[in-house]
Amino acid sequence: MTVSSIPGADVPVGPPVPFDAELAPALAAINEMLPPDAFADLAGLAALRQDGEPVSDEAFTRGGAYTVEERSVPGPEGAPDISLLICRPTTATAPTPVVYHTHGGGMITGNNRGGVPELLELLDGLDVALVSVEYRLAPETPHPGPVEDCYAGLVWTAEHADELGFDPRRIIVAGASAGGGLAAALALLARDRRGPALLAQLLMYPMLDDRNDTPSARQMTGLGVWDSASNQSGWTALLGEARGTDGVSPYAAPARAADLSGLPPAFLDVGSAETFRDEVVTYASRIWQAGGRAELHVWPGAFHGFDLMAPHAAVSQDARAARLPWLRRILSADGR
Repeated sequence: MTVSSIPGADVPVGPPVPFDAELAPALAAINEMLPPDAFADLAGLAALRQDGEPVSDEAFTRGGAYTVEERSVPGPEGAPDISLLICRPTTATAPTPVVYHTHGGGMITGNNRGGVPELLELLDGLDVALVSVEYRLAPETPHPGPVEDCYAGLVWTAEHADELGFDPRRIIVAGASAGGGLAAALALLARDRRGPALLAQLLMYPMLDDRNDTPSARQMTGLGVWDSASNQSGWTALLGEARGTDGVSPYAAPARAADLSGLPPAFLDVGSAETFRDEVVTYASRIWQAGGRAELHVWPGAFHGFDLMAPHAAVSQDARAARLPWLRRILSADGR
């Protein structure tokens, strides 16, 4: 069962939300190379996928704090194997919690090394492992291929926890942007399929709603990073002609889920000056309305991906810092 209406879709919107004074000049420089609608035309997708040299395994060891390996594991039934990047803390003396990471990239770009350095920085000193999954991308692989790849990797990780030195009772799904949407979808799938019992979900400015018609999507059109034109293109690549129709699965677009009860505790953050603002706020509110636990941060004047693209800004540093106390609480005895 899905939700077909968009809260606030018919609400008139005012002028765009102003960008944070420290972020604005950084955004101007970013937009010279990456305009808001950079992904609106997928004809040039191959060029947009050129991310340069991949980050080496050595970079992920953080000076010997982690052992790093890439392992090929079975994918969904009838599909190719998938690759998992596995980073294990060298100081761990007992089964460790694990963050299962789904990378960003609008469903159409990226790889399992993207976003990992920032997550390892967040996990520094916590004795937490990280597993990052390589999933097939749209449009070559439409829904349900990407999320099923991620789910297959999650199930494998849980089933091989003893071998890997992980605690299967303490798996946190995490992702940013499209990866945040996939992490939210994994929480729904794990609940509905009675799969791995997840400890929590860390959803950083997640991509949740294919309908692309919230007040913030309309208000910030043509501005920031990943505006409504790019967003429509990404969702269309994943869903084809089904995008925006009543038949879209909640495992593709978690905002479509009619029931958000029984989910693990969630952390959600988003910028006030980005396309995803209202869908993220609505998702957090619906978790509360269903009796669940969610922590929500809306960062004033922040554009999409601000903390990665402008890490020097005070609001970026505040956003990164806010995730750690939540994570510590979740990992504590009281957070279970």
